[in-house]
This record gives sequence, C-alpha cells and structure tokens, in this order.
Amino acid sequence: MGDRQDLQDLLVSILESTNVYFQPPTNIQLSYPCIVYIKDKRDTEFAGNLPYKDVNGYQLTIIDHDPDSEIPDKIAKLPMCLFDRFFRADNLNHFVYNIFF
Repeated sequence: MGDRQDLQDLLVSILESTNVYFQPPTNIQLSYPCIVYIKDKRDTEFAGNLPYKDVNGYQLTIIDHDPDSEIPDKIAKLPMCLFDRFFRADNLNHFVYNIFF
C-alpha cells in the first residue's frame, strides 16, 4: 500500500478535516469529529523462510458526537479494513476499525 504519511493524507481527505491524530499524547485537546489512529500490528508473509510481504496494521478510531455519522461508512469501504467494535464514552461515539496499509 503506502507509508504512514499516505494513510494520514487519505484519512484527512475522507474526514475533510485535519482532525486526524497519529498516536496523540494525552495532553492534546481533540477536536470532533476526528480520527485517532495508532500502529497496532504487522502482517508478514513468508516464502522459503524469508519475509516477502510485510504490511503495517493500524487501529483507527472515529470519534463523533453523531451516532449516525457517515465517516465510518467511508472508512469501511477502504481495502484491507475491518470493523472491530463500537462503544460510547464521554457522550461520544467511538467506531473502531483495523486496517493494513
């Protein structure tokens, strides 16, 4: 796919805002709606005991006041992206996805 900056640019274009945060520190004030993402895992495939494919995995969390937000639907259409869970905290809706990019 691409590097992390390519993913950042893609998420900014989907959100139509710069409220996209990569592993934000705890002291940062988030603006909503937003996407928070962290490096989560790696998918490595081997052939002849050597890695030939190595892809980074990220956990994306869309945070929005609107429980019917259209942002999760846009994220769900990305290749190699799976819905993980939904939860509500601090009167905000959290939609969690995993993506390999």
